[in-house]
Amino acid sequence: MEDQVQRLVDKAWTRFQAVPPDQRLMIAISGIPGSGKTTLSQTVTNALNQKHQSQHPGSKPVAAFCPMDGYHLTREQLSAMPDPVNAHARRGAEFTFDGHAFLALVKALRARSTIYAPSFDHAVKDPKENDIPLRAHHRIVVFEGNYVCLNKEPWREAAGLMDERWFVEVDFAVARSRLVKRHVKAGIAADEIEAGKRADENDLVNGREIVDNKVDIDEVVYSREDAGWKHE
Repeated sequence: MEDQVQRLVDKAWTRFQAVPPDQRLMIAISGIPGSGKTTLSQTVTNALNQKHQSQHPGSKPVAAFCPMDGYHLTREQLSAMPDPVNAHARRGAEFTFDGHAFLALVKALRARSTIYAPSFDHAVKDPKENDIPLRAHHRIVVFEGNYVCLNKEPWREAAGLMDERWFVEVDFAVARSRLVKRHVKAGIAADEIEAGKRADENDLVNGREIVDNKVDIDEVVYSREDAGWKHE
């Protein structure tokens, strides 16, 4: 993992040097559930900030991490759908996200003003509005999520506004093993049997759509079951 990440960090940093002062470098990192895209996104963001600090000691962070989880539809919105039982069961599928709101964020971030993005509160299982500050000094924004590179509107338009589009590839069996552990640990499933059922009937179904319907990708990162990819 280290060699892959270092190369991507170096590439992003080199691209950033050519970005005009009034603009941002925007990177989208996608992959199926359990691929390790969150791990990669946070690692790249931290490495870019460390690189910036080494060259500009005492400066504010130059990079920010922005997951798309805050654009989950609320449980109330899912309950208002024509088939609420299916909507709740399929939470995490593309249709259970507010893609248009995500696109609006991406468009707004082309300006250097401070913007607040929503996060996802796992305690209440709903988005938390205006929880992630993306400030003017955050001139690199790393977006992460299942659908940030999906070849379907409005995600396609958002992906087209990115400077870099990266995709984390993983074996579905590896992703399933990670998802089972995660669902049990988070209390989403009571045991591994229930967690496996959720992975098979929802997460990996979504994963197939993500793999089969992605936009053109600039970089493919391979996630394996090693120490560098313990968690997503």
